[in-house]
Amino acid sequence: MGQLEVKPNIRTCGINPNHWYVVARSVEVTDKPYCVTLWHENIVIFRNAQGKIKALEDRCPHRQVKLSDGVVVGDDIECAYHGWRFNGEGKCSFVPYLQENQRLPSCKLKAYPVQELDGFIWLFLGDGDSEKIKPMGLPEWEHLNYIASVTTINCPGHFSYLIENLMDMYHGHLHDNYQAWAEANLKEIETTSQRIDVLYTAQSYYRIDKIWSVSQLFFPALRRLHPEPLRVSYIYPHWSSSLGEDFKIYCLFCPIDETTTKAYLIHFTSLQAFWRLHKLPVWFRRFVKNSLFNAAKGLLDGLVEQDIAMIKQEQEAFNRNPLRRNYELNGAIAPVQKLIINQWQSVNRL
Repeated sequence: MGQLEVKPNIRTCGINPNHWYVVARSVEVTDKPYCVTLWHENIVIFRNAQGKIKALEDRCPHRQVKLSDGVVVGDDIECAYHGWRFNGEGKCSFVPYLQENQRLPSCKLKAYPVQELDGFIWLFLGDGDSEKIKPMGLPEWEHLNYIASVTTINCPGHFSYLIENLMDMYHGHLHDNYQAWAEANLKEIETTSQRIDVLYTAQSYYRIDKIWSVSQLFFPALRRLHPEPLRVSYIYPHWSSSLGEDFKIYCLFCPIDETTTKAYLIHFTSLQAFWRLHKLPVWFRRFVKNSLFNAAKGLLDGLVEQDIAMIKQEQEAFNRNPLRRNYELNGAIAPVQKLIINQWQSVNRL
């Protein structure tokens, strides 16, 4: 008899490492080593003397202690234990007690492709061609017409729970006091091997060109609804959305392991409607953009807190009984799960 085919479980499958993941914000990596974990791999990130980002395995091959506990010396990172140094390519460059008749150890650490783009540190974990695969990027990050707010998501669950949460606009029921729209209704789903695009119709009660309308976030009795398209996209491995022309949100993923996911949620508010602002000097528009940075962080934090509470319960329920079935009515969720599994299988040849 042939072997029975075992279907992969969406809640335990891994990532496709041949994509660019976001492991830190640029401002988090200063003149000190910075430790991150991306799908079970501990990685140390540091800036060399020119400020360029480098990424290595977070271990010293001498005694296997963390390099991230050390310091940066010029273009090298120095281990805190014995002072061994390693350059950005992972080669040992200096041992303080090396004898004249000794050579530098031939050990070499894994160096990861890494780049700094749009305020974040993007890292390529796999063995694929990192030159051909481009990071998603955030075109609004430097654009003068967009005000950014950023919050960090520390999610106690598999990354599939978080992306399903983001693709399912029906759970707006949970966020009544933190979102500017209501009455989501799924209209279209488009799928490819790399992404899923979903269109919902929604009713929004906030107009960016009417500053007073922000009060409707806090006083439901004042809300006046108008229709807006609500678009959400899973551009593996990240997520983006837009509400009308005024709001864009991204979620940049850093899956840590099967039950832990880190991500960055970035909200952009467009200033396109304020046409008089566009006639002002660039330096002043830059000042306005920088001064209003994180203006919506409180709202993002509120959304994240509510979502994390639900995802935590989902993960705990799965841990107790992984065979229990979910009943799903949102047509976008099955394609999301299929994409996650297919991306994982594409590198594991399952």
